[in-house]
Amino acid sequence: MFLVDALGAILTAFMLGVVFVNYQGHIGMPTSILIKLSLLACIFAVYSFTCSSKSFKNWKVFLRIIAFANLGYCFTTITLLYINYQSLSLFGLIYFISLIIIIAGLVYIELIAASSKN
Repeated sequence: MFLVDALGAILTAFMLGVVFVNYQGHIGMPTSILIKLSLLACIFAVYSFTCSSKSFKNWKVFLRIIAFANLGYCFTTITLLYINYQSLSLFGLIYFISLIIIIAGLVYIELIAASSKN
């Protein structure tokens, strides 16, 4: 789970911090916000890569931490969509809404895994 989370965070960071910054006019989200969201995704990637490379006895606690961090990322993105709605392009809206749905699905799976008996 941690590796999936880390790879997703790297992809998100790349899309926001490299691709979308260069095509900001086609997205509509301010560049400063794209960079901040990208940096946050980088932090999540480092955390998840670190967790995936270690054998933690209480790994479920660490999985819950990243799940709730991801949930916070979703709420932050929703708030930013609301604040910047007027400047967002249709493509930007579709991308961010899709990202929220994907991350919310990942959070659901992570919380189920963290709650499992084994």
